[in-house]
Amino acid sequence: MGNSGLKQHLENSSKTGVFQLKDASLSELPPELLQIAQTLRTLDLSGNKIEQLPSKISSFNMLKHLTLNKNRLGIIPSELGQLTKLETLILSSNRLTSIPPTLSKLRNLKLVNLSDNRLTTFPLEFCDMKHLDVLDLSMNKMTEVPAGVGKLQVVELNLNQNQIQLLSDELAECQRLKTLRLEENCLQMISATILKESSISLFAVDGNLFDSKDLMKADGYTQYMERYTATKKKMY
Repeated sequence: MGNSGLKQHLENSSKTGVFQLKDASLSELPPELLQIAQTLRTLDLSGNKIEQLPSKISSFNMLKHLTLNKNRLGIIPSELGQLTKLETLILSSNRLTSIPPTLSKLRNLKLVNLSDNRLTTFPLEFCDMKHLDVLDLSMNKMTEVPAGVGKLQVVELNLNQNQIQLLSDELAECQRLKTLRLEENCLQMISATILKESSISLFAVDGNLFDSKDLMKADGYTQYMERYTATKKKMY
């Protein structure tokens, strides 16, 4: 996009609060965006070639929706944690190996998508966020869901296509958690504590080291099926 095109784009965005520039081969956040940083509510730069975000990302502190999927981000600056109005954070299909602790300040998040990255540890920074409904961590390289996860407030947690071998029984303490996706991992079985005591009414577990027959014989399966059936009845 030429300078005149970008200028027109900026003018429009200053009125609408939305800046969207997808698949434009951008290698960085356009510096001109800083001119309307306080105006923007939605920023979508998906499908570009951005490798890092500047520390000045903190200037966009009115943003509610940030989408940067399909870029080349290897790191998230700690300053992103200053965007406390964020409700949607989509950083899927990048090269992230970790997230900064400052993201725990983003208390208004409702949806976070970090799928298809290179995360090796479960990001406990998203625990205790009372508005967070969906956390998508599929297609990463995590091997366990650790202690501390009991404070997670999400309704749906997607961990499909990781390398998870261990689930903390603290998942049973997640009162809002209804859907847990664990397809294509390395689990031997779901523990009796999670099956019996959790609020989870839908487990997606195909592609692990056990099959559906094993699960049906597991201690706690009956209690899980009671929750599953009750949820189905509510839907119809």
